[in-house]
Amino acid sequence: MSWLSLQSSSKRSFSLGTTPVSAEPEINLIPFIDVLLVVLIFLMISTTFTRYQELAITLPSANGSESQTDNKQVHIAVSRDGRFAINGKVMDRTQLSGALIQLSNQSSSNKDGVSNLQVNIDADARAPHQAVMSALEAVRDANLSNVVFSSQTKK
Repeated sequence: MSWLSLQSSSKRSFSLGTTPVSAEPEINLIPFIDVLLVVLIFLMISTTFTRYQELAITLPSANGSESQTDNKQVHIAVSRDGRFAINGKVMDRTQLSGALIQLSNQSSSNKDGVSNLQVNIDADARAPHQAVMSALEAVRDANLSNVVFSSQTKK
């Protein structure tokens, strides 16, 4: 007898006469429940519970007329080829700065040095970005801060 046959016969002698039965796979739920409890505890600790307090507030009402401040508007149009127009008058970049400074000085001399001038920039959809930025620089040079961009809805 060879060594291999001795090993196989010795294994058979320790089997105690039972044949191995194939075990069916089973899902062990204990580790799954442990993980879920840890996640639940983490969420409970990390969640902040805030109570929103509500106050009964009665807001005041007023029956006054409309505001007497009249915002003057300046329209800067930027065409698709990069030209500028202030209130319909066509001009170039250097004239744009001068005209805005002049309009700013006129509006601030009227009331206590406070400028109530609103600048509307109407740029064409295909206008170069540099032209729009030049208009914004001219507005900044004139120390005007009330700037509005016009748009239209799609049809």
